[in-house]
Amino acid sequence: MSIALEHIEYLYMPKTPFERQALSDVSAIIDEGSFTAIAGHTGSGKSTLLQHLNGLLHPTRGRVLVDGVDLQPADKKMRRAVKEARHKVGMVFQYPEQQLFEETVEADVAFGPRNLGCTEQEISQRVQEALQLVHLDYDTYAKRSPFQLSGGQKRRVAIAGVLALRPKYLVLDEPTAGLDPRGREELIRTIRRLHEKQGMTIIFVSHNMDDIARLADHLLVLNQGRLVCDDVPKHAFAQEAMLREAGLRPPHVMKLMQDLCAAGLPLQEETALTMHEAMDEILAAYRRQTSKTRQRKEKGGKP
Repeated sequence: MSIALEHIEYLYMPKTPFERQALSDVSAIIDEGSFTAIAGHTGSGKSTLLQHLNGLLHPTRGRVLVDGVDLQPADKKMRRAVKEARHKVGMVFQYPEQQLFEETVEADVAFGPRNLGCTEQEISQRVQEALQLVHLDYDTYAKRSPFQLSGGQKRRVAIAGVLALRPKYLVLDEPTAGLDPRGREELIRTIRRLHEKQGMTIIFVSHNMDDIARLADHLLVLNQGRLVCDDVPKHAFAQEAMLREAGLRPPHVMKLMQDLCAAGLPLQEETALTMHEAMDEILAAYRRQTSKTRQRKEKGGKP
């Protein structure tokens, strides 16, 4: 199953002097189980696209289908199916901790399930399950005020509030924005665990190419409302002209590898995306270079 975008176009304030086209003919498939990143310069249409994924916005033209269900059907009989499809997509907006409002962490995470009409027993079960998923111990945090937590912990509580709704697809808009390095790493580990351990489909917007390189297996790049790349990150980051036009740059690790290769290090793979991949390739290149130097010495040649 998947989320399918079919020729999406979206106009802000149509038929007014302020009309602006935010999305133009965007088509893509986000497969179940994937870790999809959406990248682009400010104003490229990323956040607008995200809001189409669970029906907060409806396309001016085109269709959005969640597991085959059109989120804007012509047939009114489909309303129940549409509601169920929308509930499969959990949205976490930028700075979600600003939406925390209850007196305790437990009450805040319980807000969504309670509005769904869940029983108190099920609400309690969902709260404990959601806090466990974001690695916040229930006994330690449930009765604490969310406003007494660190920035990273607040954000994980906000994500737990969405997870308590048990979405199939988790959508995050700039999830690490504004966090200190420790908070960023904690949240990245949490998101990675949700994908790897729970099998959750993750869709996230980020300006940080290094985060995308570490996490994503699928990358969509937007430029002025148009989809200019739909590929695996390694192939996408190798398209320097496309990235430059979209106001992006390759990850720091990839740039380092390219510089080392240009300096003469015999790299066989200069498109490493993570530090571990880069270290392995640099060590292998060093060993190859050392081996060749040794062989030349043994043959009496110059080192």
